[in-house]
Amino acid sequence: MQIADHRIPRCWELLKTVSDPEIPVLSVTDLGMIRGVVLAEDGALVVRFTPTYSGCPATDMLEADILAALGRDGLRPARVELDLSEAWTTDWMSAEGKHKLRRYGIAPPQGPACGQHLIPEDGVPCPQCGSHHTRLVSEFGSTACKAQYQCRDCLEPFDYFKCI
Repeated sequence: MQIADHRIPRCWELLKTVSDPEIPVLSVTDLGMIRGVVLAEDGALVVRFTPTYSGCPATDMLEADILAALGRDGLRPARVELDLSEAWTTDWMSAEGKHKLRRYGIAPPQGPACGQHLIPEDGVPCPQCGSHHTRLVSEFGSTACKAQYQCRDCLEPFDYFKCI
């Protein structure tokens, strides 16, 4: 049985402060990695967490960062439960998260992940000038989840966060 508790809304606020180590302008909530927060029967806050991929090397660090954020605010006991029942998808990213990506200089994923090409050949909006006159340079950017593009108008290179 799940119990309503005043700590749950505060927990969600604190989770917004836990940054992704690869893209520090994004939080775990921006990325949609938090699948739920409940109060267990033993009184502990339980944070259901899905990493961006099951072998993510930052999983342990993110779990520790989540617990540290909650602990600094006195939200104890708490635990993180790894939830791999569904694979993470870019569809879980918040609109605010996609906006933050663009401001950071990374083109956010375009459209839903299912049924779309992971990497459009061209036309990804440049996060610098907004032009759609862009070209794919490499299917892999600074990480495997990003592709490298170049704007044909402002000539700036940029990463595109692939639809996953």
